[in-house]
Amino acid sequence: MEEQLNSVFASYKGERNELIPVLQDVQEELGYLPEEAMKEVSRFVKVPEAKVFGVATFYARFHLHPRGEHIIRLCCGTACHVRGAAKIADRLKDTLDVGVGETTEDMKFTYEEVACIGACGLAPVMTIDEKTFGKLDPDKTSKIIKNFEPEAVPEGGQE
Repeated sequence: MEEQLNSVFASYKGERNELIPVLQDVQEELGYLPEEAMKEVSRFVKVPEAKVFGVATFYARFHLHPRGEHIIRLCCGTACHVRGAAKIADRLKDTLDVGVGETTEDMKFTYEEVACIGACGLAPVMTIDEKTFGKLDPDKTSKIIKNFEPEAVPEGGQE
């Protein structure tokens, strides 16, 4: 990890105002922000560790735990909620054996719930990485997860 951090730090001056961009680049490099990396960022940008941890926990885009190879986001907005997102959520949790914000044991998937994906006409809808799956029901959802291979998704991602 030291080598990866030094590679990130080489692009910066080590100034206080670089905290967020440094954290972003560290997360990009490591996949998440482990505690030791945040301590090193603290030393590098000369900001107290508490401030670094505060920033990392305040912004939803920062992750303090390893994430899966694929990120599943289930829309829980109004249209999706009305059309059965809760049943899809239950099926995802059962199929993946995880809760919201958790990663499968095999590190293949991280499951998140979001306020809106912006595809209300496809409700209920989820994305896996950048691929969109709509008009879901619990059985279709299980099938998508069990058979998910990024290269097997049709052009445009919609099922």
